[in-house]
Parts: sequence; structure tokens; C-alpha cells
Amino acid sequence: MPPRQRKTKKTKVTTPASALHSAPPLAPSHLVDAFAAVVTPHISDNLQRLSGVTGLQRFHRGRKLVGTAMTVKARPGDNLLIYKALTEIQPGHVLVIDGAGDTTNALVGELIMLYAIERGCAGFVIDGAIRDTAAFHEADFPCHARGVSHRGPYKLGPGALNVPVTVGGQVVMPGDIVVGDEDGVVNFPVADAERLLAAVRATEQAEAAIKAEIATGAREQKWLAKVLSAHGL
Repeated sequence: MPPRQRKTKKTKVTTPASALHSAPPLAPSHLVDAFAAVVTPHISDNLQRLSGVTGLQRFHRGRKLVGTAMTVKARPGDNLLIYKALTEIQPGHVLVIDGAGDTTNALVGELIMLYAIERGCAGFVIDGAIRDTAAFHEADFPCHARGVSHRGPYKLGPGALNVPVTVGGQVVMPGDIVVGDEDGVVNFPVADAERLLAAVRATEQAEAAIKAEIATGAREQKWLAKVLSAHGL
């Protein structure tokens, strides 16, 4: 009589529930609309030029990115938690993905992009790679990412949803307002939005005055002298 074979019990790996937090509330629409008309350098200048995401590329044509951060912390090259985030995303959320800057495997591609569009996602900010870049360009779906890879992702986890993440060294909190354009991506808490808007308006007025002075064609200009005289030049 042949020996009985022992059955091997398969162990299912699950992501700890404590790492899965609910989607953050959307920023007030009047603030989102206001920042749609603001360029990122003006925001950055009024964040002491120390904040904001750096090192990402823009993969769409030119559509403005503005919305509320929904964050994902993914294991490099693995997009399991991105799948989970997609099912919970609300119109106006920006999917901010911390992929540890790894560009070996793409974390998103055309299919995820198409689903995100249907869900009303405002765009992607990814510290990792994407693929199907022509589709992002054609759709003009806002996407700022670290790089490109033809290699697809794994779907094993672990990861975390709606926790503080870092993208290019910048901390992004769930619920932050995210703004992106041809010059890059910045983020800030909703509580700072009104102050920033006022500061940005002052910056815009100051720059308009400088442009008018430049247009005079004069060699000696106040905005140049102000900087140079401070250093004795």
C-alpha cells in the first residue's frame, strides 16, 4: 500500500488592515479651482523654495494637474495597493504613489490610466516608472513620474494606503492639495491654501511691475539694483 501524501496548506498573504486607511476628504472646490490658474513656481517661491517634488518627468501634453492627494506606499515594482486605491478613488483625487524611486518595473500603464479616468481621478504623481507613455500623451491625462519601463509590475504587496509618503524627498500627506504643471509638482496642506493664494497674488503683482520695467528698455532697473546692492555690487 503506497504511503499517504501529506497535503500542503497554502498560506494566503494579506496586507495588514491597519495599513489601509479611508480616502481623504476632497479639498474645497473653490480652492482647487483657484490653484488651477496658479503656476507652480509662484507656489514654490512662497513655500520658501524648500518644498515641492523634484526629479519627475511629465508624460502628458499640457493639462494642469490639481486636486487632493490620495496616497499609496508601494513596494518597489509592485502595484497591488494601487489596485486597491483605484476602487476607492473619488473624482478630484490625485493618486500620489511612493514607489521608492525604483524604475525597474512600471507601476501603472494604459489600463490603469483608463480606469482612473473613468473614476474621475485628477492625475498621477509617481515616484517610480510608468509604461504605455504614448497613451498618456494621447489622453493628456496628468501624469508626473520618475521614469519609464516596459517591464510590468508584480501584484504581491505589501503596501499601505492613505499614509504619509515621500516623493523625491518631499513628504505628501493624504488630503494635501497637489498642483502640477510644466515646471513640476508642489503640495501643501489645505489649511495653508488661503495664505498661499494671498501670497501668490502679491508675487504676481510684483512680477507684473518688473515686466513693465523691463519693457522700458532701461539699463538701470530697480529690481536688479535691489539684489545687487544688498551684496555691495
